[in-house]
Amino acid sequence: MAEVYIKIVDDLLKNLRCDYFNKKRMLAKQKIEVVKWIHIDEYFSDVVLKTPGENVELRYAKQALKTQVENLIFNYLKEINDNANTKN
Repeated sequence: MAEVYIKIVDDLLKNLRCDYFNKKRMLAKQKIEVVKWIHIDEYFSDVVLKTPGENVELRYAKQALKTQVENLIFNYLKEINDNANTKN
């Protein structure tokens, strides 16, 4: 079973890496860059973005970010599973 899970996780990481770089390129075209990520406390983090006008500081709830990442991972796994089922 480990071989099956390793293949699924590898595919998932490749997809996530590809999406990450695509989004980073898209932001760079709009001259937006993540400057730093600041740990506030166990519940919140701030992200400083450099934009053409000025730097922007955004506060994120860590639980909301965790939930969003989990949803993305589940969607990728579902997509991989659906693709595997259509091939069979």
